[in-house]
Amino acid sequence: MIKKLKQQNNLINKIQKTYIKNNIPQINVGDSIKIKKMIQEGNKERIQVSEGVVISQNNSQVNQTITVRKTVHNIGVERIYLLHSPQILDIEIIKKSKVRRSKLYYLRKRSGKATRLKQKFS
Repeated sequence: MIKKLKQQNNLINKIQKTYIKNNIPQINVGDSIKIKKMIQEGNKERIQVSEGVVISQNNSQVNQTITVRKTVHNIGVERIYLLHSPQILDIEIIKKSKVRRSKLYYLRKRSGKATRLKQKFS
């Protein structure tokens, strides 16, 4: 029984390795990033660029996700991106911030200058 489970895990890992992207930069919570994503509208395709702060990160091999928050017309907008998705073309880190938590959900309650994070110089 245990041997069968190990074989299944090995098979799953082999399949997942084919879909993992290697050109993704090292993204941390608190980073301001710019994501270029392919959007399909009818039979046309276009590239949509969105910016924001990474407030959380979930690492699980192929299903690695990040939650990006930005404010649009004084309304907070959060979006979860699957990093290894074929629709994501490019991720660019604009600035890195110094944070002491793994999830920045407290930024949801703040607005304006209170949402600023201290910049980290590397």
